[in-house]
Amino acid sequence: MIQPSDLNPEVLNSEVLNPKIINPKEPCSENWHGMLNLTYAPRQGKTVIVEQKNQAPLKVQRPLYPEAQTHAEGQKICHSIILHTAGGVVGGDRLSCNFDLQPNSQALITTAAASKIYRSNGIQARQKIEINIDERACLEWLPQETIVFNAADYHQDLRVNLASNASFLGWEINRFGRTARGEKFVQGNWRSHTEIYQEGTPLWIDRQWLPGSEEIFHSPNGLAGQAVIGSLIFVGNTISKDIVEQVRSLWKSNPQSPTSGVTRLNNGFLCRYRGNSTAEVRNWFISVWLLLRTSFLNRGSSVPRVWLL
Repeated sequence: MIQPSDLNPEVLNSEVLNPKIINPKEPCSENWHGMLNLTYAPRQGKTVIVEQKNQAPLKVQRPLYPEAQTHAEGQKICHSIILHTAGGVVGGDRLSCNFDLQPNSQALITTAAASKIYRSNGIQARQKIEINIDERACLEWLPQETIVFNAADYHQDLRVNLASNASFLGWEINRFGRTARGEKFVQGNWRSHTEIYQEGTPLWIDRQWLPGSEEIFHSPNGLAGQAVIGSLIFVGNTISKDIVEQVRSLWKSNPQSPTSGVTRLNNGFLCRYRGNSTAEVRNWFISVWLLLRTSFLNRGSSVPRVWLL
């Protein structure tokens, strides 16, 4: 299924819009070293950003409280939308995000659009995300999908540090290659390292590495000919077998992209997807997210408006 992001002229014609990546072997001297630090805390019945520091190309829009219109506790949940003003990541870029949630803070962080990782100029691009969640605080980290161009070289580190009764729900969705124009990820490197700790004890450590090649693209231990992968992780509550079965029942099987799985973890659970449709995995993950909101987080079904654009 062709996704709207695949048809976006900015994606299809990125070589024209981003002349500094026309020659993949030419080093680029104008690399971004972006930074975004956000600290959340409860104030007068709502969660607010009490400290903010950013460096281009990263910035955050003003806080939003769309859930205040749907339920009484909605104003406690601060929605934040991250912008990458440069439009995409090129070789040599270094991005750093730090999110701190003080006790009782409630926040949802997403991105304004799909992220794009352009083909490398010979230098690796890196992003590091550090998240600290204090007592009785909860973060929903729900970025929109990432499009990894062929010949990209990208490494992302995500570390989450949880207090004893804090919770975290996050997902990651990646499309490898601009499939609308027949591109596959057969060159380059993609790495994603995720670590979640609770009071210093590791709850989940996930290290993924996808070297670009025809063999890995078609291997059952790689992409198996599929272009999209996704992971959803929830930690902070013991998950019953009934909830796991409900999550599995939300999956709408598609014969062309049948690979999915749900696994119980210590104090949480994990969903995996491998297929060809960004819309398919998004719809499944959103359904799981809404189930978790009502079952564990005492929240409503308010979908960020930016996802509907």
